[in-house]
Amino acid sequence: MTQPTRPTGPTDTAPGPSGGFLAEVKDAVTVRAAVLVLGVLALQLAFITSYIGAFHHPKPSEIPFAVAAPAEPVAAQVAQRLGALPGKPLDPRPVADGATALAQVGNRDVDGALIVDPARPNDRLLVASGAGASLSQALEQIVGLAEKSRGRGVVVVDVAPAGRGDSRGLSSFYLVVGWCVGGYLCAAILAISAGARPANSARAVIRLGALLLYAIAAGLLGAVVAGPVLGALPGPVTALWGLGTLVVFAVGALTLALQGLAGVVGIGLAILLVVVLGNPSAGGAYPYPLLPPFWRAIGPALPPGAGTYAARSLTYFRGNGAAGPMLVLAAWAVAGAAVTLVCGAARHGRPGAAVGSGLPDEPDGTPGAAPAPSGS
Repeated sequence: MTQPTRPTGPTDTAPGPSGGFLAEVKDAVTVRAAVLVLGVLALQLAFITSYIGAFHHPKPSEIPFAVAAPAEPVAAQVAQRLGALPGKPLDPRPVADGATALAQVGNRDVDGALIVDPARPNDRLLVASGAGASLSQALEQIVGLAEKSRGRGVVVVDVAPAGRGDSRGLSSFYLVVGWCVGGYLCAAILAISAGARPANSARAVIRLGALLLYAIAAGLLGAVVAGPVLGALPGPVTALWGLGTLVVFAVGALTLALQGLAGVVGIGLAILLVVVLGNPSAGGAYPYPLLPPFWRAIGPALPPGAGTYAARSLTYFRGNGAAGPMLVLAAWAVAGAAVTLVCGAARHGRPGAAVGSGLPDEPDGTPGAAPAPSGS
């Protein structure tokens, strides 16, 4: 019985890629990867535009300001004169007396006040550097020049001074930024470890529960580090702990919700809202009255701005003015948790529901799908 002859030639060697370098590029850079890279480029340009746009030319505009004088007509006249300054840097309003002006600054109803005393050569300017050193310095410059133009002097009184370890009033801002970073990174890690979208309602609840535990720990540790450890913020640790828990959970729930709606792209959307738009509009380096109109308008509605304002209120103003920002954070937390639960319920029982970015990659629409076998 004759044995079959083995064919000769280079048939044992596997054929290499036939399309050359362009085929290698197409094989290495998928459609999904290309779309994600373009998204990163757009996010980067938005980051540059947002930060430079907010910070490159700070200009005071309609800073809430109280004016008190022994006689009501005098207070009204001074307020009218200050309101007519070029560029309208102040939004002055006359008040009954110096005690009322002091109370309004302490309640964060206004950012500063002028107490006029015609019997003396100097008037008193009340500022609160705990609300931001750049804002109090702007008031000193604006009011000082206005008073000098009519032959008056100004004695500056800081009624809510920033702490010794918080000379520029920025520690509250950086604390909140750290909490925000922890919130969206925790949510992103949950997505990386088990899929961008929760597979069912139970998985959504588990993710929110894990996020809540993380938020409680992160809020406490951040408050302890900023307060007792570094001595940067003299506010009550328990109040800052509660705020930190709310900030972390709100940002994390927002990120989970966006991931549930858009897959892994939701992480980029969360960064767009929290970092690209939220941080420069938070009133940290420059409080709201010094920011351009767009950033001044969106800042209080986003987690970094609400968190920064609330942290300063808790630290330097006995909690006055913190209620509104806390409600904003609570709204983000509730909305994010609700959307996450709805997304989990909507995907219940769907095969492979926990995986995916929502972007096309392979011909069958499944990212990273393995090619079908050609035969048995």
